[in-house]
Amino acid sequence: MEKGMTYNYHTHTYRCRHAAGAEEDYVVKSIECGIKYMGFSEHIPFVFPDGYESPFRVPSCEGRDYVSTIAALREKYKQEIDIKVGFEMEYYPSYFNQMLQKAVEYGGEYLILGQHFLHEEYPGGIKTNKENYSTDDLKEYVSCIVSGIQSGVYTYIAHPDVLKFKGDIELYRNEMRKICVASRICNVPLEINFLGINTNRNYPNEIFWEIAGEENAPVTFGFDAHNTDSHFAESAFMKAMNIVEKYKLNYIGRPDIILIQDGLKQS
Repeated sequence: MEKGMTYNYHTHTYRCRHAAGAEEDYVVKSIECGIKYMGFSEHIPFVFPDGYESPFRVPSCEGRDYVSTIAALREKYKQEIDIKVGFEMEYYPSYFNQMLQKAVEYGGEYLILGQHFLHEEYPGGIKTNKENYSTDDLKEYVSCIVSGIQSGVYTYIAHPDVLKFKGDIELYRNEMRKICVASRICNVPLEINFLGINTNRNYPNEIFWEIAGEENAPVTFGFDAHNTDSHFAESAFMKAMNIVEKYKLNYIGRPDIILIQDGLKQS
């Protein structure tokens, strides 16, 4: 078990238009904080069939520059920190293969799964941070996460407990257990998200983590950094460790990176 936070593979920059700070700012801050292994996981660029581009993603015209910028930083700081470049990518059944191909074309090394919308986002999708979902919405969310886990291409699942479900708690438990079981069987870790801790969001959801403990699902941590000031907060690490201890979680520390190309061979 990690005795201190020496890794983080969940980092965003100014490129996603809802975070601040350039790539090198995060590298310097990570080194200052004792991080030895870091990864950039910007929201993957994606153009929908009618030309629509989501405003929370890296613009498609910047995809290759994002990857090449980080490649240069990896070389510059290689004596001080190990850097990977990847994407945070949803699992949308209709677009999964296209998004995966884009990740490869841009030069991404790894993926984390962050499901930010239901109903495949556009048109008519609903954000997973809204209030009051239907039973069908809950089941769709779980189906997408489980399918993503089973795909074999994701290194881990970001904020798996993001959904603000206010309905039947037993239904919630039963559905979330499916995620935890798939995580254990496929050995794909679930992330306790520091942004949720630092900003007092609805996650980490302790009901979810109680289930994860019961199922012995592998668990890791991620900063979900959106600015360098809160890039690493010792208090968030301690709160996450308290959750680990409270629910006897299978905390694995630094996750093994699944390279996209390796995942494709196994899927």
